[in-house]
Amino acid sequence: MGILEGKTVLVSGVFNESSIAFTTAALAQQQGADVILTGFGRRKRLTEAIAKRLPVTAPVVDFDATIQDDVKALHDQLTPLCDHIDGLVHCISASYPNVVGDHFPTATWEDVSHSFQVSAYSFQSLVQGCDTLLAAGSSVVGCTLDASVAWPVYGWAGVAKAAYESVNQYLALHLAPRNIRCNLVAAGPIDSYTMKTIEGIDTINGMWETRAPLTWDRSTSEPVAKTLVAVLSDWLPATTGEIIHADGGFHAIAY
Repeated sequence: MGILEGKTVLVSGVFNESSIAFTTAALAQQQGADVILTGFGRRKRLTEAIAKRLPVTAPVVDFDATIQDDVKALHDQLTPLCDHIDGLVHCISASYPNVVGDHFPTATWEDVSHSFQVSAYSFQSLVQGCDTLLAAGSSVVGCTLDASVAWPVYGWAGVAKAAYESVNQYLALHLAPRNIRCNLVAAGPIDSYTMKTIEGIDTINGMWETRAPLTWDRSTSEPVAKTLVAVLSDWLPATTGEIIHADGGFHAIAY
C-alpha cells in the first residue's frame, strides 16, 4: 500500500518528462494517488501528450494562472473528475530573459511583474481555484530554488522566488484553521527545460556536484520528486510554512 493510497492529487507544471512535476505525478500514482494535471493555452496539448506517458494516463484541466477566469473556472472543471482534493503540487514559474542575470539593474516593472505573477502569486491562484475542494488534512506543496541568498544568474526570478517563499508562509497561516498544510521543497538544479532557458546557467555547472555533501545528480529529478510526494503524504502532519531542502545538503555547507 502506497503512502498516497486513496488520495486525489492535482499537479501543475507538467510539460515534459524531464520536469520535476512529471516525476512527481508519476511517483504519486505509484504511491496510490489519483492524479489530475493542469495545462494552459497551446502548451495544454504538450501536457496531454505527456500525460499518456505516466503509469496511468491522467486527465488534464485548463488552468492559466495569469487569467482570473481560469482561476474561477478551475473548480467547475475538477468536479466531474473528483469530489475533493487531498494534495496540490505547484510547479509553475517563468521569467522573461531580460529580467534575469545581468539584466537585473535595467529590467522594467512591466517585465518584472510577470515574474511575480507567474512565479509567486500563481501559488495563491492555484489554491484559490481549488479552495472549496481542499479536504481537511490535505497538503499543498510547491517547488523553489533557495531564495535566502542572491544567485548571480537568477536576477528578478530570484526575487520572485523570495516572494513565493513568503506566499507559502501566508498560505500556511490562512489554511491552518482548516488543517491544511502548505510547504515548499527547495531543489538543487535539474536539467529541465526551465533551467536550460536561464541565460548564464552554465556558469554554475559542477557547483552542486562538487560541493553538496551527499553529491548531486542534475540529470534526475527523482530525489526532489520523492520529497514532494513525502510532503503530500500524511507523514508530516505538524509541518507547515516550511521550506524543506532537497539539494544534497548544498545549502548547509560553507566553502
